[in-house]
Amino acid sequence: MKEYFPRYLDHKISEMLASVGAILIVGPKWVGKTTTATRHAKSVLKMQDPDMLKSYLATIEVKPSLLLQGEKPRLIDEWQVAPILWDAVRAKVDELNQTGLFILTGSTSIDRSKIMHSGTGRIARLVMYPMSLYESKDSNGLISLKELFNNVALDIDGIKSNLTIEDLVMVACRGGWPSTLSNNQKSALLTAKIYLDNLCEEDYSTVDEIKRNPRRMRAILRSYARNVSTLANDKTLLDDVAANDMSLDVRTLRSYLSALEKLYVIEEIPAWAPNIRSKAAIRSANKREFIDPSFAVAALNLSPELLLQDFNTFGFIFETLCLRDLKVYSADLGGSLSYYHDKYGLEADGVLHLADGRYALIEFKLGGKQIDEGAKHLLTLKKLILKAKEENKNLKEPDLLMIITGGEIAYTRKDGVKVIPIGCLKA
Repeated sequence: MKEYFPRYLDHKISEMLASVGAILIVGPKWVGKTTTATRHAKSVLKMQDPDMLKSYLATIEVKPSLLLQGEKPRLIDEWQVAPILWDAVRAKVDELNQTGLFILTGSTSIDRSKIMHSGTGRIARLVMYPMSLYESKDSNGLISLKELFNNVALDIDGIKSNLTIEDLVMVACRGGWPSTLSNNQKSALLTAKIYLDNLCEEDYSTVDEIKRNPRRMRAILRSYARNVSTLANDKTLLDDVAANDMSLDVRTLRSYLSALEKLYVIEEIPAWAPNIRSKAAIRSANKREFIDPSFAVAALNLSPELLLQDFNTFGFIFETLCLRDLKVYSADLGGSLSYYHDKYGLEADGVLHLADGRYALIEFKLGGKQIDEGAKHLLTLKKLILKAKEENKNLKEPDLLMIITGGEIAYTRKDGVKVIPIGCLKA
């Protein structure tokens, strides 16, 4: 039996089941939704079981609620195969008026026209991301974001990561897929490539029943990967695709990107727009991001060996890795992520917001001289916020300034900026 690697989502599931009638766990395929959900369920209905699917669909035609029978919590895996189950679950939650009744899982966003009710107040939604480095046991977790927020003066000097730059490149190429942790290195590196191959040849049409061109999907994925962790606009992506002998219009591009978002392949980072400059100065476009760095590696047909010779490209992929981990950690802390960038070049690669209003300004740097540059950005942005705060008392100053790095030693700079290896972090 394979070892189960606990996920941050485990205790969120427990919390939600004690509070609401049903929960929905969404996220990309192969991320571990079914495995994790099964650990919290007392009975299971697998809608994609080929031996039972015909029987299940026949039952749904007559009386969908029959499939909800079973010890609670009851897991309904890949419920979107029969969207009517959503409404059946919502109705049963209303009828029984109890908590912890159902767990639904799904790998695609459903067309809302196929269901009658939103489920608001009855079905809580949780996103499962690929595993963070702490969940996969690659990060030693010696530095806690929660502890840092609660004690800015926390001594982190000298704390060491176990990850070398070669290790970081490997874990970025491998990705946060649970199956890769028990595979050999060669097999682990193929996982994201196989995933994207399946997506381009089959999965892309399951989202909205629109027929799409596999070759065009591959071209868009390559273009997106070449522009990952940037603010590249649609025209940049279109020009990049056209340069590779594939032309398409904006409407078609957005249709493909929408499908990738619904399949949880991409999840872009929104802009943070505090009232510190004119609205025209602050960039408002989303930052282009894959949900896992291995997708960028696979789309560009890269390898650990190639990336070790191209740290410029790895810098962008490293940012995707850091953002993936921060999404996992921030979700556990009840927070969210954004970024800041203005037309003057001032930026924060990430802004981690907590539910209580506290926030951290973050830069992602592999190491070396980049750390000084990152610290300069963060300090300049903080100064700008403090100046604006003189006129707008409701504006909060940042609680933390952090540079998350690919280095091996954590420390606090004399200017107060925390330098933290990604291989030391946990929620």
